[in-house]
This record gives sequence, structure tokens and C-alpha cells, in this order.
Amino acid sequence: MDRPAAQASSVTGGRVLPVRTELAELLKLSGPVVISRLGIQAMGLSDAIVVGRYSATQLGYHALGWAPTAVVVTMAIGLLSGVQVMTARAIGEGRRHETGAVLRRGLSYGLWIGVAAAVALALGGPAFLHAIGLEKSLADGASRALLVFCLSLPVYALSVTASFWLEGLSRPGPGAWAMWIANGVNLGFDLLLVPGTFGLPALGAVGGACATTGARTFLAIFMLVYIARMPEARALGVFDKPPRDRAAEAEQRRIGFGAGASNFFEVAAFASMNVIAGWIGGLAVAAWAIVLNAASIVFMVPLGLATGAAVRVGRAYGAREPRGVVRAGLVAFAVTGVFGLVISLVVWPNAALISRAYTENPMTLAIGVPALVISCLMYFPDSLQVVVAQALRARGDVWMPTVTHLTSYIAVMMPLAWWLAIPRHMGLIGIAWAVVIASVVSAGLLLARFWVLSRRG
Repeated sequence: MDRPAAQASSVTGGRVLPVRTELAELLKLSGPVVISRLGIQAMGLSDAIVVGRYSATQLGYHALGWAPTAVVVTMAIGLLSGVQVMTARAIGEGRRHETGAVLRRGLSYGLWIGVAAAVALALGGPAFLHAIGLEKSLADGASRALLVFCLSLPVYALSVTASFWLEGLSRPGPGAWAMWIANGVNLGFDLLLVPGTFGLPALGAVGGACATTGARTFLAIFMLVYIARMPEARALGVFDKPPRDRAAEAEQRRIGFGAGASNFFEVAAFASMNVIAGWIGGLAVAAWAIVLNAASIVFMVPLGLATGAAVRVGRAYGAREPRGVVRAGLVAFAVTGVFGLVISLVVWPNAALISRAYTENPMTLAIGVPALVISCLMYFPDSLQVVVAQALRARGDVWMPTVTHLTSYIAVMMPLAWWLAIPRHMGLIGIAWAVVIASVVSAGLLLARFWVLSRRG
């Protein structure tokens, strides 16, 4: 049994404290991961704020150019999640040296994913933006930003692989502070390129995309150098060419395929909300960018908790401890639920203040503030669904979360958002309500699945 698993059965003062110990382990692991995930979102936030203050129109270009890449990036993150889960399982099974094989497979896989995604999106993305009914000027501006975002996809996939591997080892700290250094790099580029400082041409949305590409390149190089210089790198098998293990390769891909498909369905559905907002008008796109960006910042915390849940559940699963699997999952769900409720109560009364951080345009604020208020209702269920889904994958239930996300976000949210926003003339409020309803459906289905599996032992 590995050390954290042993600690889960420790006795303090004559009382067994498995839940308290599990909570401490979850928070110890999830804290740095949350900081890292917030750093990911902060990069997008700094882009949005700098671009939005430069021009509300350029913010619309940036949001629409980002949307297709967000689908691909999130799908790639899902495809690489097998690195995290398989690393945690290997540690739980006491096979530390085999984690190096997991990393090497992940880096190769990640590079192919990043290159293929960049090429496919560069070739098809602009045509897609021009084919979905947007105004030509809006599609042209978004396409220019999209092409620059594509350049960052290969290096981003490598940085994600490295971060996931360290998190699977329960060492998320280096990835967290590296991400925030990359944020400083990104902000510096933003301030130089977006408004055109020191005589440089003002690039607007394209400048924001260039800043993101430069920061992601820095992050990938930093993470790979850090791993290569780790004192225990050789003991973990980082430099050893592993023997071919088709079963392990297939399992790592299987976990990734399930998570990648889930992420694709969810993020594609959310990206389609940008399209529906674009059918309403350019200002609606900018207003929805505010709502979605605020929600994305909030989402980084449960995303970090999902990593903690996956590692804790994965270790218990690898150690063949069914009760530990259930305990780790339930503790993570409780922490996530409390966070969702608290953050809703914080954002709701401050919706106008938050929106003004993005833009002072009164027409954009008139649309965006009410939608941001409604979106607060999704924070609780949306936070829960991502953590439960990752806990299910860590315990070997790969495809049910995928089916749930297909049902909730593709079958429910997309048509409902269109119907409420366009035929029912509810505009951005209709889109916000559709997101809330879909999140409730997803969380309910996933919690039911975890309960059923727990009953089966």
C-alpha cells in the first residue's frame, strides 16, 4: 500500500479519521492544481481584458477566434488525461518506475494530437466561421485570430502532458508556479501587441492570440526541462525506453478517448453558444464572452478538484480498495458542492462590477449583466459534474460520462439555447437558462451513476 493510502487508515487519538485524512489529502493535492488551472484561465482573462479595453469589436473577434481552438484544446486535454490516471494507478500499485513509460507515451501522443489539431483547424477553421451565418467582418476578424491560436496547439499539448504526469505523481506544485510565470510572459506580450506600445502596430485580437502562443511555448519548454532535471527522473523511468506494453497503451488511450469525447461534446456545445450569440449580434457576442469568461474562471477550481479526485480515486482503485474509492469520491463531491454554492453567492451581487472589468460599453453591459446573474445558477451543478465525471473515469468507468455529456450538452443545451434565444426572443438570457438546465441534467445523471457503482461495490 502506498503512503497516502496507508494514511487513510491512520488512527489519531484512538479514533479512525478516514474522512478527515482524505479531505486533507484532497486539499493538499488540489490546492496547487487549482492555482495552476486558475493560471490557465488567467491567461485568457488577461487577453480578454486587454483586448476588451482596447475595443469591444476586437473582443468579439477574439472570443470567436478562441472558440474553435477551445474545443480542440479541451478535447486534447481529455485525450491526454490517461497520463494522469495511469500515473496515479501505477503509484497505487507500487510500480513507480513504470510512470516514466506513461510520460513517454503521453509526450509522443500529445505531439501528434497538437500538430494534427493545428493543421486541421488552420485549414478548416476560417471556412467554418464564414459558413455559420456571421457577418463577414466578424468572421474575417475572428479568422485572423484563429490562425495565430493554431500555432500554440502543439506546444500546449506537450505542456499539458508534463503537468498531468507531475499531478499523477502528487507533485502539482511546479506546474502551478510555472503557469503563473507564463502568465507574466503573456501579460507582457498583451500590453505590447494589443494596443501597439513603443511604436509597434496595434494588433488587437491578433495581438492577444500572439501573446497566448508565446506564453504557451515558454511553458512547454520550462516543464520539460524541469522534468529532465528532477533528481528522481531516472528512478521513475523518464529516460528509459520502455518495453512495448500494448495493454497499458490501450488503457491509456481508452481513458483519453472517453475524456476527450466528453470534453469535445461539452466545449463544442459551449462554443456553439458563441455562434447563437453571434446570430443575435456583435454586442451579444462580446456580452456572452464576459459571461463565459467569468464562468470559465470559476470552473478552474472544480477542474482542479477533479484532478485531486482522479488521483485519490485512481490510487485507491490501483490499490484495490473499493471503500477508499467511494470515500475519495464523496469527499471530493462535498468540497465541490460547497464551493459551487459559495461562489454563486459571491458572483450574483457583484455581476455589474465584474462585467465592468471587461468593458465600459453601456450596451454590452445592459446585455451581459443580467445573463451573468442567471449563469450563477449553473456554478453548483457544473462544478459537481466535472468532478464526478473524472472520479468515474479514475475508477474505470470511462464511457458513461461521455454519454452523459452528449445527452446533456448536445441533445439538451444546444437546441434549447437556440429555441429560447431566437424563436422565444429571450436573447442572451435564453442562452444562460439553457446552460443552467443542461448542467443540472449532467450533474444528476453522473451522481446517479456513481451511486449505482458504489452500491455494486
